Amino acid sequence: MKINEIINIKSIVLDLEVDSKADLLAKMVEFAAYSGKVNDVNAVLKAVNEREKIMSTGVGKSIALPHAKTHNVSEAVGSLAILKEPLDYDSLDGEPVRIVFLLLGQETNVGYHLRVLSKISRLMNNDSFRFQLLDCRSSKEVLDIFNSMEEND
Repeated sequence: MKINEIINIKSIVLDLEVDSKADLLAKMVEFAAYSGKVNDVNAVLKAVNEREKIMSTGVGKSIALPHAKTHNVSEAVGSLAILKEPLDYDSLDGEPVRIVFLLLGQETNVGYHLRVLSKISRLMNNDSFRFQLLDCRSSKEVLDIFNSMEEND
């Protein structure tokens, strides 16, 4: 599984400005929908918000990994945003987030969803990788960094 199979250039947004966590999550689902793999944006957003109620997906180190399993995607899909300004996200470490990776998986393919989530988490925990992401000036640069890290993985 490659990250570029889950996100595409249209689902990556740099310098995103948002007013709140709710605004951020809605936009992340919207960006994922650009893939054509989201069948019902409202139902997917509801699933993401329900997952977020269980426990914050702000995992620390300025990263949020919102995710959900749903019947409303045709296959695993994601979106990535680098926020213009850090956002309070109720993160586990109490710090605001700047890097957000949304992952939507099929309800019927939980194992795959967990493997992809684990891979994203591993990449995001790499300090060098995170700093490179924050320095990106285009969506293509973001995809190039993912591709480069996966070649060395």
